[in-house]
Amino acid sequence: MSKEGKKEENSTSIDYKGLGLKVGLEIHQQLDTKNKLFCNCPTTLSDNYKFTLERFLRPVSSELGEVDVAALFEWERGRKYIYQVSTSSCLVECDEEPPHLINDEALEIALATAMGLHSTIVDEVYVMRKIVIDGSNTSGFQRTAIVALGGYVEDRNERIGIQTIAVEEDAARKIEDKPDHVTYNLDRLGIPLIEISTSPDIHDPDQAARVALKIGQLLRLTKKVKRGLGTIRQDINVSIAGGTKTEIKGVQELDLIPIIVKNEALRQLRLLEIKDELKRRGLTKETVMNNMIVKDLTYLFEKTDSKIVKRELEKGSLVFGIKVPGFTKLLGKELMPNRRFGTEIADYVRALAGLGGIFHSDELPNYGISQDEVNKVKRDLSITDNDAFILVVTPQSKADKAIEVIKNRILAAFDGVPKETRAAQEDGTTKFTRPQPGAARMYPETDIPPRRITPDILERAKLLVPEPPEVKYKRLLEMGLSKELANQILMSVNLALFEELVEKYSPKVPPVFIATTLENTIKYVKAKGGNISLITDDVIEALIKEVYNNTITKDAIEEILIEYTTSKSPKNINELINKYRSLSDEELRKIIKETISSIPQNVIAENKAKAFNMIMGKIMTKVRGKADGKKVAELIKEELDRV
Repeated sequence: MSKEGKKEENSTSIDYKGLGLKVGLEIHQQLDTKNKLFCNCPTTLSDNYKFTLERFLRPVSSELGEVDVAALFEWERGRKYIYQVSTSSCLVECDEEPPHLINDEALEIALATAMGLHSTIVDEVYVMRKIVIDGSNTSGFQRTAIVALGGYVEDRNERIGIQTIAVEEDAARKIEDKPDHVTYNLDRLGIPLIEISTSPDIHDPDQAARVALKIGQLLRLTKKVKRGLGTIRQDINVSIAGGTKTEIKGVQELDLIPIIVKNEALRQLRLLEIKDELKRRGLTKETVMNNMIVKDLTYLFEKTDSKIVKRELEKGSLVFGIKVPGFTKLLGKELMPNRRFGTEIADYVRALAGLGGIFHSDELPNYGISQDEVNKVKRDLSITDNDAFILVVTPQSKADKAIEVIKNRILAAFDGVPKETRAAQEDGTTKFTRPQPGAARMYPETDIPPRRITPDILERAKLLVPEPPEVKYKRLLEMGLSKELANQILMSVNLALFEELVEKYSPKVPPVFIATTLENTIKYVKAKGGNISLITDDVIEALIKEVYNNTITKDAIEEILIEYTTSKSPKNINELINKYRSLSDEELRKIIKETISSIPQNVIAENKAKAFNMIMGKIMTKVRGKADGKKVAELIKEELDRV
C-alpha cells in the first residue's frame, strides 16, 4: 500500500464512538441590522478611514487576584495596536464614549432564533465583559449578553442540545499582522453577532457538519443575517477519552468541519500514544529534565550550506542545540496529515517566542543541513540511539524564551493533550495559536442597564421565526422541484438565497432553474476547475436578474461562470454578461441563413433530419451561451421549410 493509502486508512478507520469523541459547536453569525449593537453606526464595512489611533493593551488581575493566561500571553508579545477609525465607526468603537443601550433589532433576531431552537428565553438581558487583549477590541474586552438557555436541534433521530444563545459585538477587522504591531479597521467592531453554543452531544465528524448546517440554515431563514465570506464562522470544541477539550477557531467552510474534527481526534489519539510510549520507555519529566543538554552550536554551522541557517547567522542569530533524552523517533511521529510532533513544538516556538520554527533529528539531514553537521551535533550533545535533538536558530535576545518554550512543550508530552486554542487551516489541519483562556474572564458591564424582555419584543420576534423544514419541503415540491432537488435545496446553505431569488424573479425565471443553478451548475463549474469561492450571492443574483430581463439566456449562466472562475486574470461579471448578451431573432436568422447556404442543397433534400442536426451543431458552436437552444431549433426549422 502507498503512503497515501496508509494515511487515508489511518484517518478513516477510526471508531469515533469507541474513541469517546465529543464535539461541541459555537456558531457565530453576523446579524443584518441597521445599526451596530451598542451605537448608531451602520453595519457596513468601509476602507475609508478618517484617522488612526494607537494603543497598548495590558492584562489586570481579577477580583480573585488571578491573571487570565490568554491575556498574559498576548501582553507578553509586546505588540502595538493601530486602529483605522472608519466612516462606519464612532467614539464608542474608539472606547472614548460609553456604549449606548443594546440594539432591540439584534435582540429580536436572537429571540426568534431561540424560539426556533426551542430554547428558554431569559427574563432580563445582562451585558457582560469578556477579556480580550489581542487588539481586536479597543477596550480590551468584548461585550456579550445571554438571551436564552437550553433547547435543541434535531439531527436524524437524535437531539443535539443547545447550551446558550447570546448576542455580542463582532471584533475589529484585521488589516495587517506584523511581529511588532497589528493594524485593525474599526468598521466591523460592534456589528451584532449571534453566538449559538451546542452541548458536546456530537459524536461523529459528519454529524458536526450536519448540525452546523441546520443551525446556519435556521439563521439564514430568518432573512435577518448577513451573507458572504467572513459573516459566519464556526468554532469547534473537540475531545476524546483521555484527551482535553481543544478549541478550534475560525472555521468558515462547512465542508471543512468533518475533516477538522477527524484530524483533531487523530491528533489527540497520537499524543496519547506518545504519552503511553514515554511511560513504556520508563521516562519521567524529572529524568528528561535532569539529562537535557542545551549548547550553543553556532560554530558548527559557520560554513553551512543551509540557506535558512546561513541567512539567520548573517543577521547575528545563534544556533542552539537541545538534547531530548529518550525521545528518538517521537519528534517525527505524524499527528495528522503532514503535521508531526515536531511541527507542534515549532508552532509553540512561532507563537510564544516569535521565531520561524525549529529543526529536529527525525527530519535531518534536510534543509541544506548535511549529515556531517548532524553527526557533529550528535557528538557535541552526547546523543545516543535513544535520544533526539532539536536545533533552534534565534537571536540572543529570544534564546532563553525559545528554549523555555521547547522544554515546556516536551514536558507537556507526559500529560498527553495540552489545553490550548488552535486555528483552522485551509487543508483541514489545525495549528496552535495560544493557551486557552481561563474560566474567570467574564465580569458585568457597568455602563449598560439590563434590558427586560417584554411581551411586545417577543411578539415582534415571533414574526421572524422560520417555518418548520417539513412545511418548507412540501412548498418546494409545489414549486415544481423534484424530490431530489427539493431535498438538496432544503439542506443547502443556499436555501435562503433561493427563496429570495424566487420571490424576486419567478415565475418568469422558474424556481426549478434557480435551484438547479445553485445546486448543480455551481458543482459542475467546480468540477471544471473553477474557483467557486468567487461565486458570491451577488454574482448569482446578477445573472438571474439578466435572465429575467432577457439580457442573457439560461444556457449562458454556465458559460459565464466557467469563464469567470477559471480565468487567469480577474474578470468583471458585468463585462462577461455583455460578452454573452442574447442575440436578437434577426441576428440569429442571419447566422442560420449563412450556415444553411453553406450546405449543398442536395444534402438538405436527401435527408432533412440529418441536415437539421448538422446545422444545429454548427450554429450552437457559434452562439453557445448567447441564444436559447430551443429558440435556435425553431428558427432552423422555419428556414429549412422555406428551402
